[in-house]
Amino acid sequence: MATTQETSESGVLDILKLLAAAGVLVGGLYGYYYYLEWSLPLRVLLVLGGLAAGIVIAMTSAQGHRLWAFIQGSRVEIRKVVWPTKQETTQTAIAVFVFTLIMALFFWGLDSFLLWLTRTLVGSAG
Repeated sequence: MATTQETSESGVLDILKLLAAAGVLVGGLYGYYYYLEWSLPLRVLLVLGGLAAGIVIAMTSAQGHRLWAFIQGSRVEIRKVVWPTKQETTQTAIAVFVFTLIMALFFWGLDSFLLWLTRTLVGSAG
């Protein structure tokens, strides 16, 4: 019973954190358009500051912690990837280009044939 109450309280707190993060971001955007008399670099810094503060606030929530764990896990998995060599990449790119060219010619021919067939059946001159 106590765990459910703690979970719901932390859920409410997380929602409030995310709303505060969104509010800070929207506040930065609002300031950009509200303070038109300020210089542009200062207004851009206002937006970037709102974005940074919003991210910091959002990352303190449970969803932010899960996102950070996902990012860390992704970095570990990326290190395990065996990347292709330059020669393999070039050969694959050439194969894709040739196949694409062959398919383009095939569909162009098919389209031309179907156009001819349609014009022949309908009886229009072409």
